[in-house]
Amino acid sequence: MTPGFTVIRDSTPDAAIPRGAVVAMGNFDGVHLGHRAVITAALQMGRAHGSQAFAVTFEPHPRSFFSPNSPQFRLSDEASKLRLLAGTGLDGCVVMTFDKGRAGTSAQDFIHHDLIRRLGISGIAVGYDFHFGKGRVGSPSLLVSEAPRLGIEVDVQAHVDIAERPVSSSAIRMALAEGQIADATEMLGGPWFVTGEVIHGEKRGRDLGYPTANIRLDKTCGLKHGIYAVRVGRGAERFDAVASYGRRPTFDNGAPLLEVFLFDFRGDLYGCKLDVAFIGFIRDELKFDNIDVLIRQMDDDSTRARAALAAAPDAFPKLGEVG
Repeated sequence: MTPGFTVIRDSTPDAAIPRGAVVAMGNFDGVHLGHRAVITAALQMGRAHGSQAFAVTFEPHPRSFFSPNSPQFRLSDEASKLRLLAGTGLDGCVVMTFDKGRAGTSAQDFIHHDLIRRLGISGIAVGYDFHFGKGRVGSPSLLVSEAPRLGIEVDVQAHVDIAERPVSSSAIRMALAEGQIADATEMLGGPWFVTGEVIHGEKRGRDLGYPTANIRLDKTCGLKHGIYAVRVGRGAERFDAVASYGRRPTFDNGAPLLEVFLFDFRGDLYGCKLDVAFIGFIRDELKFDNIDVLIRQMDDDSTRARAALAAAPDAFPKLGEVG
């Protein structure tokens, strides 16, 4: 874990912001391999400058501001994104509130006020396709052209490809929607995960011999409904498990719910916050004619999940501690 990972917000006094830092700027949804290339560039620049390296990101996601009636499946909410960023070796993150005021700020004003005057940056790393400022006029080329006058270093990272396909948050969302967990993991550089509090359910799992920890995911979650091999984190503890995400068509066909059965675990998890990392896709969600058939299938699902997890004994996202 990263000690002393600092979060700077709009309310942070200027005097509390370290001057001369290098920043990696982006939305960083999922903190995938493309984002990590930008972060690595910032870390290398920071070492060369003898300065700290921070991420600069925006909350809420600008897309949710511009399209409030079309909510998008986020790969990582703010808390998860900060934990992922903290696991990269960065010294901290600047979280800028994306509201009407910031949306209306010109690219030049953003550079001069937010980056130079307030943050006092000595360098910046961005992806080739990152845009900012009113009308998305701000671009990597604008930063490069302004750099000599501003006395800062600019690094622009090209896209990262896997099998000749660019890595992007959109591509990862599509992979998760299709249950292509291996593809999503490869693009992310580690397993996709969710975090949630264990809630009370219908207690059907107990009767079936599979008591589950139930977690309600965000309603925008676009993960394919089905059965997954997962690894669960509770603080520093790790547990292998099998999980179902879906509407439970055999019973009630209700609102989507994540139901996690932890192998070889005894204890009460109600109210606990768990990290659930998706390691492998087992099968589609199905409706069964009777309980006996369902239990036999659950037995088979568990066997397959154990095998998938045994093949990836260390698979879990690298998360840092946010101070």
